This record gives sequence, C-alpha cells and structure tokens, in this order.
Amino acid sequence: MLPVTVLTGVDEPFRAAVGGNLLAAAGPSGVLVEYDVSGLTGGSVVRIARTAGGVIDREVIRMGHPCVSCAMRGSLVALLVSIAAVERYDVAIVSVPGAGDTQALAEEIARDAADELRVDAVVTTVDAGSVVEDLTGDQLIQDRGIPTASEDGRAIAEVIAHQLEYANAAVLSSDDETVRALVRAINPQLLIRTTPTGLLGVRLHHPDAAETWTEPGSISAPVDDGPVRTLVWQSDRPFHPERLYDALEDLVAGTARGRGTVWLATQHRSRLSWDSFGTNISIGVLGPWLADLPADRWSGVGQQHQARSALEWHPEYGDRATYLSITGVGLDVRELRERLDGCVLRADEAVHPLTDPFAPYLEGSTAA
Repeated sequence: MLPVTVLTGVDEPFRAAVGGNLLAAAGPSGVLVEYDVSGLTGGSVVRIARTAGGVIDREVIRMGHPCVSCAMRGSLVALLVSIAAVERYDVAIVSVPGAGDTQALAEEIARDAADELRVDAVVTTVDAGSVVEDLTGDQLIQDRGIPTASEDGRAIAEVIAHQLEYANAAVLSSDDETVRALVRAINPQLLIRTTPTGLLGVRLHHPDAAETWTEPGSISAPVDDGPVRTLVWQSDRPFHPERLYDALEDLVAGTARGRGTVWLATQHRSRLSWDSFGTNISIGVLGPWLADLPADRWSGVGQQHQARSALEWHPEYGDRATYLSITGVGLDVRELRERLDGCVLRADEAVHPLTDPFAPYLEGSTAA
C-alpha cells in the first residue's frame, strides 16, 4: 500500500513551502501532488505530480462548474493508484488547495482504494500571524481571494476550523503560545510543530477516530490555557426560541469556535446542531432524538451522543438536552454562562404560545 500524507491550509505560500520540505524529506522515493487553481473561474485546474527529480505527471482538468473539490474528486485517486502500481515510491504527499475539502478527499481514498492506498496523516498548515484574527472574525473565503466556487459563502473561520478539526498535525509558521493554545483547544489531539520534521512515515490518521471527533453535534473539552478559554455548558431544559435568537450575536461575539447539540422548546422533535465560526453561526437539524427512535435505529446516531445519552438519560425527556462548547481568546466565561442561562425556558413559561423565529430557516432544511 502507498502511504499518503494529505496537506492542507489556506495560506498558499506557506503550504507550498511545507509541501516542498516534506518532499525533500521523502527523498527520491516521494511524490508531491499539487494543484494550480489560478484558472478555476475559467473552468480549469492544473494538477502536477513531481518528485525531487522533476515533474512526472501534468494534467489540465476542465470542469463545467468551478469547484476545487470537484476538480480533485475521482481523478486524484486514479493518479495515486497508478503511482502505487509503479512500486517505486514510498510516499505520496497531496497538497489540497485552501478551499478544498480534506475530509471528503481522505474518505474517498479510504472508500475507493483501500487495497492500494492508506492515508497516514492529515497535516494542516497555520499562519501564526493571522490565525487568531481569522478564527474570531467574520471575513468570508471570497474576501480573502482564495479560488473557490462563486456560491461558496463560507467564512474563513469555518474553513480553518474544519481543517484543524480533521487534521492529525498542525505546522505553525512561527511559535506563539496563544496560537498553540487556540489550535489545541479546537483539536486537543493535534500534534503541533513549527516544522514538518518527523511527520512522514508515522501513521497518525485513523478514519473511525476522525469521524467520531468531527461528529456533528459533538463538543470539545473545557479549556483554561493562558488567554484561551473553552466554556462547556449544558442544560436539561430547552432554549426559549425568541430569547436565544435575539442573543445569538452577543453569544458568538469574540469567540472562535462553538459546537454542540441544541434543544429548542418549539422544535421538540428535532435535535439541532450549533456550529459557530468566529461571528458566523449556523443552527441545523441533526435528526430526531434517540427518545423518539426505536432502539434498532440508534446506530444511525453519532457515537458521542449515544454515549452521553446513556450516562445522562432523563426519566421524562430522554436524551433531550443542550450541550455546547464555546472557545475564544480572552473569553469571559462567567458572562457567557449567564447569557446562556438567561436564554433557557423557565419553569413557569409555557411552550405553545411561543413564536419561533428559527422555524422559517429550519423547515425543509438542514441549516439555519
């Protein structure tokens, strides 16, 4: 099997430099696959595979729809399988453009070429000079000038957070304690380095563990590391929809990443997800609660939620509860906890007369 290291990151020059370092470390038995996406808006992407000795493959990929992940899907696995068949190379390094979906790529390799390829590590590159501002701000990926589809409305914070959460290792452009603490809070399992030395030839990626960690509705551990704080908050009473809706902007102000499961009083049948990236927030439908499912369908619900529900099952409400983790730099945990407490439906409040401002977004959709 050919070991594959997947490299990601939004800073193109730094990711390219790390890719070059990994190729040099691999020596003549390594292959680096890169993508030139400068022509993406015109419908073409150039894929280049090279060794220390020079280019061994170059292909222009033309698309009807300008999508980075679409350009990689399918054709990359075929290329890697052909490289593995040569039996001359010991490792392949794939540099994924900033807008690409690293998780989808790794899962495609595991699904379509499990006998020929093995993802050893997913490595993300981090610009230490800008990552704190990127993760706590509201800039969109389109604003950064990163080549992507015209309809890609993701925030740069969302792109970076997902890269960090799925990665096994992070290479920082420079050492900074706040940056280390923040990326560690977003993914405590990360190996954090300032050089890629030692990241080749070590199997760090395990698909099942990665899937569990990135499970929708899951939460992070509480953190108190220098200026970086993660509040873990839970409630066995539902949110009041109007108070929560009105407080959303304040709840995410100054934060970097929020995750979790939400119980909304007016959405009694739906388990909702909380995903916030900087000042951008999404509330989506995860599906029904375990309490509303027959036992033989529980396997379709995430492992983290099943485990927590088994420990904290309510005699009346079952697994209905809210669990949130919210991370920020200089986060006032006490104030945030009080704001969340104030959004909960009180015991003397009835559900039926409530207006639900989330309903128009949630009906027939998986996100709000």
